[in-house]
Amino acid sequence: MKFKPSQVAAIVSATALTLAAFLAVSPRILRAQEQIEDEITANEQLFPDIGPGIRAIKRDAHGRYYFLSTVDHSVRVYAGDNTFVAQVPKSDSGPAAITYGYDMDVDAAGNIYVADRAGNRVKVYTPDGKLSLAIAVAAPTSVAAIGSDIAVASLKSRDLITIYNAQGQYVREFGDMSDLAEHEDFNRFLNIGCLATDSANHVYYAFTYSPEPTVRKYDAYGYSAYQISLHTLDIYPNAQAQRRNIARIDLQSAPQPIPAVINAIGVDPQTQEVWLAIGDVLMKFDKGGNRVASYHTLTNSSEDLHASAILVEPDRILLADDPHGIFAFARPDHPATPTAKAKE
Repeated sequence: MKFKPSQVAAIVSATALTLAAFLAVSPRILRAQEQIEDEITANEQLFPDIGPGIRAIKRDAHGRYYFLSTVDHSVRVYAGDNTFVAQVPKSDSGPAAITYGYDMDVDAAGNIYVADRAGNRVKVYTPDGKLSLAIAVAAPTSVAAIGSDIAVASLKSRDLITIYNAQGQYVREFGDMSDLAEHEDFNRFLNIGCLATDSANHVYYAFTYSPEPTVRKYDAYGYSAYQISLHTLDIYPNAQAQRRNIARIDLQSAPQPIPAVINAIGVDPQTQEVWLAIGDVLMKFDKGGNRVASYHTLTNSSEDLHASAILVEPDRILLADDPHGIFAFARPDHPATPTAKAKE
């Protein structure tokens, strides 16, 4: 088929306009494609007693580490040298016991907050392991301490995040649901997410199943700071596959398993940088929510690591891999400190 010169000119002009529009509206998409995914390998495996079912890692102001797994009925506490210190609560039975812990947080005073999903409670323990508060919440999926308040995500709430005060009383609710499926119950399930906070009491909500990896950042009163939503070319194939999964399940009455998109979120409490685990990839976002780096994570035996929890420390990052355990990585975004011999 031959085109007239006028037709050729029109096609070229349309193509140029389309490209120009793409460049104008999607600069962050293009920048993301220029990023090279580096491999990072764990320096060592820590806390050898921790492994199957690991859901959360936290650290308190005294350097103690707290681990929650779905196979335990308590939070396990360790010193920085891998020494077991205590379990919270002390007994695996009774009203203080954890039925099925799904998430955990520790505040500045050392109080421990557990989202007991099967127990339909958010349980708060004192630093010495006593149950001080139990808030009735239907199927809580995540919990975070923000100042003197408690942020909770659950499978049954009307909005994404519910805030309770220190006495367990309802304060407010915020965060609109995303429209991901036609059926209401399935759509509510797809809006499950994980909470994180920083030292300025921002609340981060990472959607577990959203096809495009999505994180929303709010202040403590529910005002939106930003939303991360990745629509980049490297994400596109998996996002399309997830949308097909959602559409297929949405047509069926019986529940079906669906893969998680974001496996874990960690926030640097001081810089407000966000780290996301997506499969065996660890992504870093700056304070404004811009993606700045991606890393393929490997255990110290060079096996792919799929993080189920992230703890960001000043000089390292701890990643939990279910069922393999806890692995320590040097901060890939921080230059290595020269050794004394190198300085000479």
